[in-house]
Amino acid sequence: MNPLHLFYITNIRIMQDITNGRCGWCGTDELYVKYHDQEWGKLVTDDKTLFEFLVLESAQAGLSWITILRKREGYRKAFYNFDAELVAQMTDEDIERLMQFEGIVKNRLKIKSTITNAKLFLAVQKEFGSFYNYTLSFFPDKKPLIFYYMVAMLLVMLFNFIAMPWLSQYQIQEVDYNTFVSMTEKGEIGRAEIQEADNRILFTSKDEKTIYKTAMISTDSQLVQRLLDAGVSTSGEEIEQTSLLMNILSWVAPILIFIALGQFMSRKLMQKMGGGNSMMFNMGKSNAKVYVKSAEGIRFDDVAGEDEAKENLTEIVNYLHDPSKYQEIGASMPKGVLLVGPPGTGKTMLAKAVAGEANVPFFSMSGSEFVEMFVGMGASKVRDLFKQAKEKAPCIVFIDEIDAIGKKRDGQIGGNDEREQTLNQLLTEMDGFEGNTGVIILAATNRPESLDPALTRPGRFDRRVPVELPDLKGREEILKVHAKKIKVAEDVDFNKVARMASGASGAELANIVNEAALRAVRDGRKFATQADLEESIEVVIAGYQKKNAIMTDHEKRIVAYHEIGHALVAAKQTNSAPVQKITIVPRTSGALGYTMQVDEGNHVLMSKEEIENKIATFTGGRAAEEVVFGSVTTGASNDIEQATKLARAMITRYGMSDDFDMVALETVTNQYLGGDASLACSAETQTRIDQQVVALVKREHQKALDILRENRTKLDELANFLYEKETITGEEFMGILNG
Repeated sequence: MNPLHLFYITNIRIMQDITNGRCGWCGTDELYVKYHDQEWGKLVTDDKTLFEFLVLESAQAGLSWITILRKREGYRKAFYNFDAELVAQMTDEDIERLMQFEGIVKNRLKIKSTITNAKLFLAVQKEFGSFYNYTLSFFPDKKPLIFYYMVAMLLVMLFNFIAMPWLSQYQIQEVDYNTFVSMTEKGEIGRAEIQEADNRILFTSKDEKTIYKTAMISTDSQLVQRLLDAGVSTSGEEIEQTSLLMNILSWVAPILIFIALGQFMSRKLMQKMGGGNSMMFNMGKSNAKVYVKSAEGIRFDDVAGEDEAKENLTEIVNYLHDPSKYQEIGASMPKGVLLVGPPGTGKTMLAKAVAGEANVPFFSMSGSEFVEMFVGMGASKVRDLFKQAKEKAPCIVFIDEIDAIGKKRDGQIGGNDEREQTLNQLLTEMDGFEGNTGVIILAATNRPESLDPALTRPGRFDRRVPVELPDLKGREEILKVHAKKIKVAEDVDFNKVARMASGASGAELANIVNEAALRAVRDGRKFATQADLEESIEVVIAGYQKKNAIMTDHEKRIVAYHEIGHALVAAKQTNSAPVQKITIVPRTSGALGYTMQVDEGNHVLMSKEEIENKIATFTGGRAAEEVVFGSVTTGASNDIEQATKLARAMITRYGMSDDFDMVALETVTNQYLGGDASLACSAETQTRIDQQVVALVKREHQKALDILRENRTKLDELANFLYEKETITGEEFMGILNG
């Protein structure tokens, strides 16, 4: 039979089966049959029906569809006849009520997911007009899927009616009439067909493997008789080539067309959903980035200012390189190492340096990447990550910002079950490692106090490595490391720059060096100078200069006296850091001027007298305004804030009050993220604290007033000099003060 005819007949039979029969999964169950005949494969456009199936599909996870169909009416009663607005308003009380309802699958996570899905459903409706419009947005030109199947069928038909006949004609050999007669007489012809309308004869070889054609000769009256004598079979059906190639093309080509359409739709859908790495197409996969060692990779030499942390991590790298010397003595490496410290101190950079030093696979993933919308997906990603790690051991697994999944479990019903499941899986996987397997887990966080105790106990994260703000030597080393990446003048004093950048993190120091390079480019120089680095510190601290800021002459004079007030009070007190620079040039941070003090060396501890002097220095600006102008301005707002903060800390945290002695009256949270504090005492005690804070600040304010009144002449001289110059150095200040 003609393969094309067979293809058409087969398609007709398939369509008949679809029309008259049922899918194999349907079986004989009455409910399944009804669902198959009335709902299966039907186009749904109304949002209520779409939400109904969203609810049922959410409930179906892990169960058979027939189970959900049997409870369909129960779900209709439980979820307000599938009204998305009413479902979205359901509370924890409704969840507990449904946990006792027999008409549905009593699963707390599935019920909560249904409520969450309802809220998302309403949000989609609001954005797209309807949920159906949202589904259409996944397809090109917003056409439904049936449109593309119709296109595919049209392509198949065109292929069958155009391409196939065109290909077939190249399978027929053309011969002259004499050859035809000769083959007939020799008995080499199997079948023949005389096509008078086309004036040709089609015939086959004896074995019917080859088809020939030749033009008819009208004068050959013995043609039919000659064919009969030779025993050639003739028929009214046109002879077609039935080669293997034609069979393949006729059957495979339509399939390829549908596959190509499927691939096209898949790519469009993946692009709409965020690419191949999106949640929908990568559920349960860890997406961990595997570090590839390179010559330009970060090494321990590139990390400065954290010698203790590097020492701890060097031990781990050595273990991975040569575990035998540790195993010989019976020592086992920590399963987990937790890097803690303020933002920008180099925790992630240290982890990358470990990867650069250790010639082992290095898996890197952020804690937020484990958090998913669907319950159980985060736990699945954890399993996949550790599965890969076990296969590649020895290796290192690095989880950045682990506090995203490692927060303390509170046991509340309304908690984040997805996050808790992810944490539980992480705890389980870390327990699954036996000693000396060669798998080391690194994690970084700046909120160690928020981590679950089960995560930080020995046996999981055995070692905590502090990555603190660098000291003076560390800041100098960090500046030199980053300065290697730019061109700097030979006479740059990195020690002085490091002293000016007291309290800066590694990231801030890197930014300071980069700002210096940018300033050099703006000024048309090919290298950065000492002035560039010092100015960049001011940029990081106070912002850029506001060159177009216009102050009145009176305001400018007030600011000059204000800043000199700070500097003069600081200079006339003992145990106070020397003045480095004074300026009244406005900055983008909002500061109209500032006074920079720089310690000569490391200064870790502060005495009670030093703090009191610091408070007096903060009040010096306002005191100068009072002494000279007899009034006050809003310019001291930041000074007031800083002075009050120091005074309160002296009483509540540092135990520098005779009344309260060494009693902690304040609790510090997030020590690495600003150190927010909250009072932990009675209301009566709070009142007494407030009174002592006010008294302390007032006493230091009075001290500042006394200093300025005693040195009124120098105050006027210095303020006038600053007014004229706008920016003066510490040397110029001390020269006038001591002159």
